[in-house]
Amino acid sequence: MLVAQNLMAFKSILPGDVLLVAVSKTKPNAAITEAYETGHRDFGENYVQELCDKQKDLPKDIHWHFIGHLQSNKVKFIAPFVYLIHGVDSLKLLLEINKQGEKNKRVIDCLLQVYIAAEETKFGFDQQEIIDLLESNVLVSLKYVCVKGLMGMASNSDNQEKVSKEFSTLADFFKSLKKYESENFVKQYLSCGMSGDYQLALAAGSNMLRIGSTIFGARKSP
Repeated sequence: MLVAQNLMAFKSILPGDVLLVAVSKTKPNAAITEAYETGHRDFGENYVQELCDKQKDLPKDIHWHFIGHLQSNKVKFIAPFVYLIHGVDSLKLLLEINKQGEKNKRVIDCLLQVYIAAEETKFGFDQQEIIDLLESNVLVSLKYVCVKGLMGMASNSDNQEKVSKEFSTLADFFKSLKKYESENFVKQYLSCGMSGDYQLALAAGSNMLRIGSTIFGARKSP
């Protein structure tokens, strides 16, 4: 019952408008089921094959969030069921999501990933690239994609001031995009913050957290 206890304890301290994505990557179905039985429905996975296997075996009303780095050639495997794709970091990927959405006759919700960290290993658009995308006709032409907001990952650093500044930069940029809201750009979610930095993310204005180890415990690499 430890997973359920951790989950309920964490949810009890969150503001009511914050969506918690329980990051279940590498965790067994039994742990996800334990969390599910508390009424939780939003779970995040990093690996396409693992996500597909879990989706096949677990309840169909789960909202599966893909939170890893997604390759264009893997979109087709999750397009039939994915609830939200978090890390859309290129126009090429956005176009492929639209293509697979059309094939599956469903609009696929996603977040644009913004590059905010001072690390070369992170992915994402820079701010000007997102503005250029929103000001172009490209997004309007994509009938099977809906951008629900932005996602960002801060630097992997113990420097809280640095991390807080990166989150605040993302939040300020998110606010500045209000004038671009449309059917294709809903601006619903600002997704940032994980187990180690969620308090800083909430302070900056995040309304979606990706929390794994705090709920499920430490994980081993698959």
